[in-house]
Amino acid sequence: MVDRIRNAWKVKNAFFYVVLMPLSWVFRVVTVLRRQAYNIGVLPSTKLPVPVIIVGNINMGGSGKTPIVLWLVEQLKDNGYTPGVISRGYGGVNNMQPISAHQDSLASQVGDEPLLIAKRTGTPVWIGRKRVDVGSALLKANPDCDVIVSDDGLQHYCLKRDVEIAVVDSESTGAHYLLPAGPLREPRSRLQTVDFIICNGEKTITQAFDMQLCGQTFYNLANPQQTVDVDYFTGKSVKALAGIGKPERFFGGLTNLGLDFEGVGFDDHHTFTTEDLENITCDALVMTEKDAVKCQPFAQKHHWVLPVEAKIEATLLPQLLAKLKKT
Repeated sequence: MVDRIRNAWKVKNAFFYVVLMPLSWVFRVVTVLRRQAYNIGVLPSTKLPVPVIIVGNINMGGSGKTPIVLWLVEQLKDNGYTPGVISRGYGGVNNMQPISAHQDSLASQVGDEPLLIAKRTGTPVWIGRKRVDVGSALLKANPDCDVIVSDDGLQHYCLKRDVEIAVVDSESTGAHYLLPAGPLREPRSRLQTVDFIICNGEKTITQAFDMQLCGQTFYNLANPQQTVDVDYFTGKSVKALAGIGKPERFFGGLTNLGLDFEGVGFDDHHTFTTEDLENITCDALVMTEKDAVKCQPFAQKHHWVLPVEAKIEATLLPQLLAKLKKT
């Protein structure tokens, strides 16, 4: 059903909008009233003893939040902070209560994005459905932590935040309708209230900061110390696997590198099995780093991973650090 709705957003079926638009109006009213209730204190909101930075979005689907979280954690470390990361742990079966996601965790237990963050940064990462409880658990286990970065959670208003970063792309800036007639979780006017906006790809908002995802070196999933560039795949039968919110973004990046391949898309947060990969016949199978943490248990020598890093407009960091110091 979810896939059918998302496809309807793309084709802009008139009948689809007529049926779902009344539900979108109701959703809009509820969304606005809910946020106002938190703002005026009708609904309780909890402040943690350290600053909280939210990295979220107003639309459904992947907009590039995780690379920004990775970038932000490293920048905070470089500037003397000891950050921790909290996440819902979507896709993990152990996300009902707060638990730690460490480098040896399984993606099936803690979710693919928290595991990726833990592996890449080495910083404390905790998951759970109630972010206030998760943040409190992280701070109790890591008393030296002096700032928390929340991977997603822009609409999780029961947790007070000191800095809000909204990540947008062409879908969120071009969309007009709220769920279920469109992909928006909140009205586009919500972007006027956040502290910083980061555009992933084409810059569509004047006051936003530009971000590009960059990656050129592949590593072998079975032997991560082995790295190659795109020329390694010349003359080989190559397929690219992507189980992310927008597989076309990963495929486009590979095309820009000059890689000749066939794309194989899966649903976001897809739980990969040995059979999934065995059914993809090729000389080389290329995948995202997010998918790699789930495919690691059955890695083969012809499996390759392309990690990416966020390159963000340089003027953002000093403004963000200045605001953080005022909290």
